[in-house]
Amino acid sequence: MLSPLIRSKVSWLWDRFWSAGLSNPITAIEQISYLLFMRRLEYVDNGDYFIEREDLKWSKFRDLPPEELLEHIRANVFPFIKNLHDPHEPFSMAMDNAVFLIDKPTLLKEAIEVIDEIYKDIDSQKDAGQHFQDTPGDLYEHLLKATSEAGKNGQFRTPRHIIQMMCEIADPDVGDRICDVTCGTGGFLVGAYQHILSKYSSSKYIEEDENGLKRSLKGDLLSIQQFVELKSNTFFGFDIDPTMIRIGLMNMIMHGITEPRITRVDTLSEAFDVSQSVANASTPVAVAPPFLYTTPDLSDEQYSIILANPPFTGRIDKSTLSKKLQKVDTSQSELLFLHRIIRMLKTNGRAAVIIPEGVLFGTSNAQKYTRETLLKDCCLNAVISMPSGVFYPYTGVKTSIIVFTKKELGSTVYHTDKVWFYGMDGDGYSLDTNRKKLKENPLPIVSRSYKTRESSIIQDRKGKYFYVPIDEIQKQSLNLSFNQYKEFVYEAQEHEPPGELLARIIELEKSILNDLTNLSTLL
Repeated sequence: MLSPLIRSKVSWLWDRFWSAGLSNPITAIEQISYLLFMRRLEYVDNGDYFIEREDLKWSKFRDLPPEELLEHIRANVFPFIKNLHDPHEPFSMAMDNAVFLIDKPTLLKEAIEVIDEIYKDIDSQKDAGQHFQDTPGDLYEHLLKATSEAGKNGQFRTPRHIIQMMCEIADPDVGDRICDVTCGTGGFLVGAYQHILSKYSSSKYIEEDENGLKRSLKGDLLSIQQFVELKSNTFFGFDIDPTMIRIGLMNMIMHGITEPRITRVDTLSEAFDVSQSVANASTPVAVAPPFLYTTPDLSDEQYSIILANPPFTGRIDKSTLSKKLQKVDTSQSELLFLHRIIRMLKTNGRAAVIIPEGVLFGTSNAQKYTRETLLKDCCLNAVISMPSGVFYPYTGVKTSIIVFTKKELGSTVYHTDKVWFYGMDGDGYSLDTNRKKLKENPLPIVSRSYKTRESSIIQDRKGKYFYVPIDEIQKQSLNLSFNQYKEFVYEAQEHEPPGELLARIIELEKSILNDLTNLSTLL
């Protein structure tokens, strides 16, 4: 989380962008991301990028006078970052239409100074032992809070601590192909990368972060070849918003994933399927923009891990919907994304996905069909019910995390024999719009309980977690809601008899009347 000091500086920067005419929050975030990226390139410590020209380094151009600074960034620095990669790489293609919109020299100068100050504060936090700052991600989240439009457009970021917990549960590893079907700023992909680094770090480098999770960014137990594989051929994402694509790519590169594979495409559309055939065809097929950016990675059954929080407020235009998804017979995005994710997983591939609670108990044919698919085509490992408020200030919709393993498409039998349910009371932050950090850290408990679930089967459903067999779930019309099976214990409350309470109220009223009478004699 950003410190109060950094928050105040970010808010001041946001106000300056707003007053300068960049009032669209996503546009402002994109422009700030360009500046963060320029600074990060010089100070990145993994040797993946080398800036030959001294005048393209942040430390050299930041001290230029405002007018000269603006002209230099427009003419030299920004073109340089747009062409860091091969023209056919996702980053270069995404940056092809990018525009540097800051046109006020004084605003640019102030922004650069504030970014330098923010990084000084971050460095001081690291010196104090706080090593797990996700500055770009926290910055995006903080800026998005400034507008209600962010929630409407689905451009809000999954809280980092929830991403970390989901990565602990899904447990991505070296050799996995990891995907997010609606990647946005790339938070899940960065989280998966950091989880793998932690997994392959010596114990002496492991520390506990602010959420109680064991973390390290060292990755010293990885071989050079494994590092190369992680940075260039492990993380894949899709998003329809070109601005989010650019922000996500820069975010991933700033975190060390030097060749992120993010493609601009609507994963629910027929164009996604056409892109598959183009990528796998021996003869090129013409595809209309913006779906020219095709790779073999768009095929079904390509990914061993999928982590996602798909939009669940939208209705899909059925005229553009993939033919592979039309059997679902719905326009609800949350259902369609689940079916797409199942198709994209390899056999025995794993997914951890955030869904609105209604998917688990809704009575529509599409909702029932989706639950049946999760239980038959997959092994539904867990349903983790999160409390309302996790996604404040964007939405108060109650959500759950479902964890499942792909088995067999079109299965006629249930591959799920029992489902593990867990009910979270909190996530370590206040469940209001302020989302203040609390003392308790419940996330490690959730993760640990999931990993040891097979050895601690509890029949008593009065606690936080328990198993429910598939035959019982079938009898409940495939209802997968935690509250459907939770046994709530009524605790009788003892109260004073009504007559005694009334007598006490009368005595209190007499005392108040007596005090008022005494007060009136003084006037």
